[in-house]
Amino acid sequence: MRNKLWLCLFLTLVVVSFSLPAYADLKFSWGGAERIRHEFWKNWKDMNNDTLDNRNFFRIKTSLWGQADEGKDLTLYTKLSNEFRAHTYFGGGSGSFPDKFADKKGYHFNINEVVFDNLYADIRNFLNLPLDLRLGRQDFLGAYGEGFLIMDGTPQDGSRTFYFNAAKASWRMDDQNTLDLIYINDPRDEEMLPVINRDMLVNVLHPERNKVPMLLNTTDEQGYVLYWKNKAIKDLPLEAYYIYKTESAEGGGTGYQSKNCKLNTIGSFAKYNFSPWALRGQLAFQFGDYGTNDREGLGGYVYLDRDLKDLTWSPKASVGYIYLSGDKQGTAKNEGWDPLFSRWPWVSELYLMTMYSETSIIGYWTNLSVLRAELVLKPTKKAKLSLWYNYLMANEKTAVTTVLSGTSKDRGQMPQARLDYTFNKNVNGYILAEYFIPGDFYKAKDEALFLRTELQIKF
Repeated sequence: MRNKLWLCLFLTLVVVSFSLPAYADLKFSWGGAERIRHEFWKNWKDMNNDTLDNRNFFRIKTSLWGQADEGKDLTLYTKLSNEFRAHTYFGGGSGSFPDKFADKKGYHFNINEVVFDNLYADIRNFLNLPLDLRLGRQDFLGAYGEGFLIMDGTPQDGSRTFYFNAAKASWRMDDQNTLDLIYINDPRDEEMLPVINRDMLVNVLHPERNKVPMLLNTTDEQGYVLYWKNKAIKDLPLEAYYIYKTESAEGGGTGYQSKNCKLNTIGSFAKYNFSPWALRGQLAFQFGDYGTNDREGLGGYVYLDRDLKDLTWSPKASVGYIYLSGDKQGTAKNEGWDPLFSRWPWVSELYLMTMYSETSIIGYWTNLSVLRAELVLKPTKKAKLSLWYNYLMANEKTAVTTVLSGTSKDRGQMPQARLDYTFNKNVNGYILAEYFIPGDFYKAKDEALFLRTELQIKF
């Protein structure tokens, strides 16, 4: 009922907003995109050649968007998306796919769900105040603190969608300061807008959940965000925030989200530009409840960047350190970091999935330290080559499992390489490779591999 009321309120605001200033000029625009990916995963779950967790498949995503502008202050935007997969190899079974596809054969092209990827109204200068509203299903891609805590509202469906069901008010306090207030409501599966050709899955591992919709989250999630941005100091933009998030374990919570959670997060982000150098970092503290236990967490990162534009291929180098606290064994308190709305591959596509062996949730970044080096080269105007080296560690030892040794904090090493190429303004693509060499944190130590090729066409 709460979600239905929220949707009705949003639709009412949209209708009222666009009907009042009928004298204004109404302008329409539209477009779309086709994204084609091929991916290969090896040993992504357990670093063991003896088990079947390899995958080889194609991902085809199609998006169409439309926008209506009424004057300068009113916009209605909507986008429909569909992504389906064609597997040529699927090692082992999976609770996320129908049982008839739970072996390594038989995966074929299948048109999947067509979903509302975005549907929002922009109301600028609300009531002639320096206040802008965005109401509805919207993306926050790269909008807040480099995506450290707010990036993907639908992590369970991969990169099919990133949206948040949200209401955002942006107050332009002055030329140097803005303050955003955001309410987020992201259910485990789609409850707010219709789905075309809805994909009702048979759950192999949990038959009691048979015929469940495509999952968007592990749990029902809500959040309140207060986010301040300041650019008063030249070359030193500052951001500070408070985020309150709830995770409801009812109806499907699992792993590190198997209990109800109420969590407060306070933090800040800063970037100091002193050309050709830049120093950027973020630090956040979490406190609240996880089930009946108290919860505290600490997370952040720091990077030093150096531009070398005068050299051949205009290199840019970075070195950095990432810290996400882990849950200490044997204590009543939960000290593990909660990634909030940031279960996306900001560290690694491969390790995003490998975290599943520890947390039972893909992309649940926690108990992690990373020493990271990056080098970006531009061989031509259209090509960019990015190289990374990562040394990964756990901050706390874990319990012994079928995958984890429980005796070491050495997660391992991971080199990464990505080549981007822009053919023209409408066509681009890249090739990505990640190679993980596991350490003693794991029982088995067979290397894991992630390969992706992507071509994207916009029109």
